[in-house]
Amino acid sequence: MTDNKRHIETLFKEHYHEMYRLAIMMLHDEEESRDIVYDVFAMLLNGEIRFNSDKARAFLLSCVRNACLNVMRSHDTRERAMRGYLSAIDIPNVDNGLEEEVIALQKGILHLSPPICREIITLHYNDGLTFKEIAARLQVSETTIYKHLRNALNQLRLTIKDMG
Repeated sequence: MTDNKRHIETLFKEHYHEMYRLAIMMLHDEEESRDIVYDVFAMLLNGEIRFNSDKARAFLLSCVRNACLNVMRSHDTRERAMRGYLSAIDIPNVDNGLEEEVIALQKGILHLSPPICREIITLHYNDGLTFKEIAARLQVSETTIYKHLRNALNQLRLTIKDMG
């Protein structure tokens, strides 16, 4: 094992938990948080990023924070796109190019599993409720709402992908 790999392994052992906690606090998603931390270390191993060893902790936490912000931006973009799709459902004169997608989306929403996903999608996008409001209404945590919404969006994405 090269010195660089040993050094990165040492950094991993020293800073993984702190990096993971930061990602969890920002994303509220265990799997995605683990992926982000692993990606940072993968970039270090591949030589895609370089850093000053004296400030390794600060650098690694900064990398995780930036990656989390990118993921959050990505979720926000997907959420806005989904809102656009769902608002198109209420418009009777939908463009023919979008009509098939809207129909697929409507069918996809009807077949979401588990049913709580369908309820969360409806409450969030149709009724405009926040995660906090939905969590209070359904008597579950906001993290649960986020996970079910993410699951629902992934299912809907696959539905639309399968039709195209």
